[in-house]
Amino acid sequence: MKNLSRKEWLVIILFVAAKLLMHFLTNTNYDLHRDTFLYYSLSENLDWGYASVPAFIGFLTKVATTLFGYSEFSLNLFPVIAGVVSIFLIAFIIKELGGKTFAIIVAGLSFLLSTAYLRSNSLMQPVSFDQLFWLLSAYFVIRLINTQDPRFWYWIMVSWAVGFMNKYLIAGYAFSFAVALLITKHRKLLFSKHFVFGAITAFIIVLPNLIWQYMHNWPVVHHMSELSKNQLVNVSMIGFAIDQFMMNLQALIVWMTGLLIFLFYKSEKNFRILSYASLFVVFLLMITHGKSYYTLGAYTLLMAMGGYAIEKYYNKAFKIVTICLIVLLSIPVLPFSLPILSFPAMEKYSAPMADATNRWEDGKIYPLPQDYADMTGWKELSDIVISTYNSLPPEVKANTGIYAENYGQAGAVYYYGRKDSLPRPICFSDNFLIWAPDSITQDNLIYINDEIGDIKFLYKNYELKGEVKNRYFRENGVKVFFCSHPTDTFRSFYKEKVKELKSIYRRSQ
Repeated sequence: MKNLSRKEWLVIILFVAAKLLMHFLTNTNYDLHRDTFLYYSLSENLDWGYASVPAFIGFLTKVATTLFGYSEFSLNLFPVIAGVVSIFLIAFIIKELGGKTFAIIVAGLSFLLSTAYLRSNSLMQPVSFDQLFWLLSAYFVIRLINTQDPRFWYWIMVSWAVGFMNKYLIAGYAFSFAVALLITKHRKLLFSKHFVFGAITAFIIVLPNLIWQYMHNWPVVHHMSELSKNQLVNVSMIGFAIDQFMMNLQALIVWMTGLLIFLFYKSEKNFRILSYASLFVVFLLMITHGKSYYTLGAYTLLMAMGGYAIEKYYNKAFKIVTICLIVLLSIPVLPFSLPILSFPAMEKYSAPMADATNRWEDGKIYPLPQDYADMTGWKELSDIVISTYNSLPPEVKANTGIYAENYGQAGAVYYYGRKDSLPRPICFSDNFLIWAPDSITQDNLIYINDEIGDIKFLYKNYELKGEVKNRYFRENGVKVFFCSHPTDTFRSFYKEKVKELKSIYRRSQ
């Protein structure tokens, strides 16, 4: 890596300080995100893989709680760190391309004020680390091209492999770079023993997860099938394409400049592969009906390329306009980037833009953006369950299980109920299905759902213990029942139900 000047280090440090400050002042304003409760649950049951994600997020969540305790701050800390590392990588990439201080300012500001990256770096989810591993691998590809040293294949392959253990999506980025290499003069770098040995190293890293997938009948295939039927079906190619421009609108002039300059300028032909790979992965995800934000890992690289290009090829007036646009376009959408407003204020603020900002994965429009509606109500729900459980005599507690309808409910109760030694909820959603016992021995059940459903046929007594009344909660109206005296058919019903549901995780003999 080329040495950074004192001024460049100062710019980087200022951006890092601003990044930390923005997140530390807002990360505990709302409840934990629904998915974070799932990843906490995974961290308490470490494995080489899970129903919907690989192993990395469970391991990292375990590190967070072990080092920093159980709180909104600690569980949201590592995504912020991922954002901080991204700032360093953006600067390092710019230096590798030949850029200087102004390029770092433009690209760093584009990333710092991005609605998409501020939002993802606020949530303990694989997406932040996915974006980081994409950027890290791109940095090593640039180093490979600059040095023509094939030993960088080890760093590239390890980046892709660890990224794969975080989110399988990075395989598409790796494929895009491979295709881009093949159509450029750099294809000769593929014909190296270091490429082969690097690939073997990567395979060894991901092998435990592949074995886990095999032993559980490839849950990732089932997960993607369900995702395709329930969510990706609402993704249109036109909507996907529009979102590519809207997700980082404040930096549109930056990343588009980077994409086009490296694509068409002869002087940047050496790194044309970066534009090719970015275009390939966006096209790949569009034709496979991926979610719009799946491509976000590509835009940090494009911002670095854009910062370099604007510094090198444009005059002072254009540079000033670029900086002003980044700042001015970021201010109005800041409440969508960070949880800085109360929910009533956010509802009012988002109303004029609700069609674009408050449209959820089911295609319908709601009072809040979906991520925000996923960050309230969980403590209220868990308090009802905990209160119900703690009101029981010791001998009744020992004979009482908890059932939740989805992983958000189950994960929240598991997280908030840990101090009261509540049993892990039974749930047939995500990895909770794998953990669900094959048969049930308890006579009593704390039942969480929006309705009593089949329980009224399976228990002789059931009593409503509470209901969440929070209009901003994604599951507003969810109820908690205490059920006792099971019917003669309950245990056989449960056993057959679990056997049927778990069949997707059994390999055919």
